Amino acid sequence: MIDAHQHFWQLSQPFDYAWLDSPDLEAIRRDYLPNDLKPHLDATGVRQSIFVQTQHNIEENRWVLGMAEETDWLVGVVGWVDLASESCEEQLLEFKDHPKFVGVRHVTHDEPDDDFIVRPGVLRGLKVLEKHGVPFDLLFHVRHLKHADQLARELPSLPMVIDHLAKPRIRDRSVDDWLPQLKAAARHENVFCKLSGMITEADWGNWKPADLKPYVDAALEHFGPGRCMYGSDWPVCELAGSYEQGHGALREVLGSLSSDEFSEIFEGTARRFYRIAR
Repeated sequence: MIDAHQHFWQLSQPFDYAWLDSPDLEAIRRDYLPNDLKPHLDATGVRQSIFVQTQHNIEENRWVLGMAEETDWLVGVVGWVDLASESCEEQLLEFKDHPKFVGVRHVTHDEPDDDFIVRPGVLRGLKVLEKHGVPFDLLFHVRHLKHADQLARELPSLPMVIDHLAKPRIRDRSVDDWLPQLKAAARHENVFCKLSGMITEADWGNWKPADLKPYVDAALEHFGPGRCMYGSDWPVCELAGSYEQGHGALREVLGSLSSDEFSEIFEGTARRFYRIAR
């Protein structure tokens, strides 16, 4: 199995961890490094993982790629380049041929402009990714999900994956503001979906696997197992439950799937999307 979405951070690094200063996030305001993750992978039978960026800083790419070179099970790094910069391609070329640099992400949902990702200058940067065949992670809230359809039409050769199902409001059992836009995104074969980050969108203290089921079922119906992939969102998930609880909840919700479909979600899709060799 592959965990297609996890993070590391180290507070002594010269990065901007101000987002962890929120009182709601106090429980995860500490260092999280490969040695902290490995016991959870072992406990759940997950053999490999993919790091996903937390910083708008190419130094984080260098830092994590350095760890990946010393960690055989860390098979991919989704990093960052400045999509809006004229030096976007120059930045990308530094990393793209590294065997463990597998994609790019921008923390889009924190941008003050809800239309940031479809600005002409940013689209130009995304076309650089498309040119070089580097996948892109879409970190959206529901209000941004409408852009996935436009991006897929304008960038038909760019593989894109919607992180955390675009964070539907699971706590409120809300579907109507989310599902039509998810369906529109799913019509495009170059758009994928991560079954990740769900327990932190549910009621942190009282969620149960059944709360996740309508959202997982919708993703599977419209994307199919071949375009859905598992991600833990560790250590953010620890706000609402352990790595093992989140992993177990998804396995429970997927209980009726065939072994081939299960294998796609927990390994095959991530391997194809991020081009990770066996």
